[in-house]
Amino acid sequence: MRHLFFLLFLFVVSVYPQVETADKQTQTQPNYYQDFLNFLSDQPGVTRVDVFIQVPYNEVQFVLSESSFIAQYMVSISVFNEDKSKLVVEKTWNEKLEAPDFGQTTSKNNFNLSMRSFMLIPGNYTVRTSVEDKESSRNYVSENLFTVRDLSAEFAVSDILILAKSPVEDGSNKILPNVSHNVSVGQSGIPVFIEMYSEKPMKLKIEYSILDDKKKVISQSFEDQEVDSGTNRIFYTFRDTTLSLGAYSIYVAIKGIDGENLANVNKNFNSRWAGIPSVIKDLDKAIQQMVYIATEDELSHIKEADTKDDKVKRYLEFWKKKDPVPESDDNEIFNEYYRRIDYANKNFSHYSEGWKTDRGMVFVILGPPNNVDRHPFDYNAKPYEVWEYYSINRSFIFVDETGFGDYRLVTPLYGDNYRFR
Repeated sequence: MRHLFFLLFLFVVSVYPQVETADKQTQTQPNYYQDFLNFLSDQPGVTRVDVFIQVPYNEVQFVLSESSFIAQYMVSISVFNEDKSKLVVEKTWNEKLEAPDFGQTTSKNNFNLSMRSFMLIPGNYTVRTSVEDKESSRNYVSENLFTVRDLSAEFAVSDILILAKSPVEDGSNKILPNVSHNVSVGQSGIPVFIEMYSEKPMKLKIEYSILDDKKKVISQSFEDQEVDSGTNRIFYTFRDTTLSLGAYSIYVAIKGIDGENLANVNKNFNSRWAGIPSVIKDLDKAIQQMVYIATEDELSHIKEADTKDDKVKRYLEFWKKKDPVPESDDNEIFNEYYRRIDYANKNFSHYSEGWKTDRGMVFVILGPPNNVDRHPFDYNAKPYEVWEYYSINRSFIFVDETGFGDYRLVTPLYGDNYRFR
């Protein structure tokens, strides 16, 4: 296995992944969170779809304006039919953020949440969202297939909304969604909200379950519930859930008092540890991906831990040593490394995961190139790309020898900044 070491200043060349020419700013990796949920509409024949967009402060660029810092961005939500041949509806609006000091603009805890509702006929759609930062001109785009459910039956249930906190326990009437679907290990519980729609009063039996990524039940409880005719708002908090790092799902099944299955819904979420980048879903995979920054001995030390808790401890100790500002809450190197891993997986995956490819390797090590010169259709030549890094005066050539998008590095990595093992 090859290992590559590189200088700190090369690693932090850029916070924002962008493999494009210098004048192009569109990025297909969304740096915001989004959620789509079905609710009963007060209009016949359609379902109300609520779309939430959550933009972290540290993902937009603030500028100093008199005594405060200002950021502005534009949000667009476009709903197409399933094959994207027809635009059904589109909404665009502007958001303005204001922070009293610079520290607020970079805090990972600050975000802006917005929501728009759409009345849609039940069926399958493609939903395209975009967030354009007005100051930097960066435009983040995401496309998602979404099924609009028919909620017009005698009994129906909305989608599950994961909450940041329970308004019942908080004594508040405000519902604050957890749009990121990231749940911190060790928090007091996982609060959720659903609506149940019934044409008559009913007595129900509700199963609340948490499943792991292999559909194994991790937590389960049953409750009796009485609902009235019309819309019923249900709040529930999953208690005593011991979850490891990874992907999970919430499953809610509703039965009548006689055992008849009436409806069921599920929602995916991620369990994560505080201080660990949210893109990390699997600890063992995250350790494998350290190949470009850790030595073989360092990797062995982490992998050979006797228990999972000890493995986590050694893993975090490694990244703590890399932290350029240990006294701060954020570890820039930790976050940026896995941001690049995530970008490589989304953009360079082919026969293998993106971080294992040659383009992924260079991207993780050096960050986004200053310029990419692409030649996919040159006459009498195989497809190739040239990545240019102005700060180190280097270019890297990748050639697609097979014609199937498998780009291989033909320019060797060498010099004191690159050591293979």
